[in-house]
Amino acid sequence: MENTRRHGLLAARAGRYREYAPAPALRRHFSRLWSHRLDDGPPATVAIVPDGYCDLLWIDGRLAVAGPDRTAAFPLIRPGSTVIGARFAPGAAASWLKTPLSALVGLSVPLAEIGRKHTSEYEARLRDCSDPAVAGALFGRLLEEATRDEEEPPRDAAVIFAAAESGHPASGLLGRLGMSERQLRRRCHHHFGYGAKTLERIRRFQRFLDLCRRQSAMPLARLALEAGFADQAHMTREVGEFSTLTPAVILDQLGMRKKPG
Repeated sequence: MENTRRHGLLAARAGRYREYAPAPALRRHFSRLWSHRLDDGPPATVAIVPDGYCDLLWIDGRLAVAGPDRTAAFPLIRPGSTVIGARFAPGAAASWLKTPLSALVGLSVPLAEIGRKHTSEYEARLRDCSDPAVAGALFGRLLEEATRDEEEPPRDAAVIFAAAESGHPASGLLGRLGMSERQLRRRCHHHFGYGAKTLERIRRFQRFLDLCRRQSAMPLARLALEAGFADQAHMTREVGEFSTLTPAVILDQLGMRKKPG
């Protein structure tokens, strides 16, 4: 555990994190629902790293929006607390929140400040749930209520995200989407908070994290190539920029045996 004390702990290794598929009524707008219970005891330095998404959270008795990040965030979260969240599908957040994601980069903003209707009512109903499991179920039902009349998210945002996910350069999308470079840049900033190149880099970093979870014995040089980096030095620079950690520290954390239960 010495590395975690010196370098901080990836959020996925802090406490118990679980993901769930959303109900069919939510799948156009939310890609995953999740819950994260922090361990009791002394607070740890927890790093939440960029993933190209925006999330809606139930945390500390209020609904909040966690905007997209460019670098690791280190929020203060009470030990023993449970955070409940919903990850917006690519392209859904800006429409659902009536806010361009470029205005939310690196921020956690109370949903009430964004002006989403029924926020106070939903918060009051969630505060009545003392059991996190019950609160999580209610959170999903409230999302269904709130999303019932929402329009279909724009298709082009999902196409842009899928290209970044697969490692394909954004330049190949211009003809496919019928956009100029300026239009593509404007769409990316609106739906993701930053340009297509930054989104590509963040999703490549996430591919590295996925490889660390699945291939904990793979040498770092091989991890770099499998994730799509030019070489190990390139990986070290990018991973450090997005997480403040080294690839070796991340591999050590994500390769650790999962806790019982």
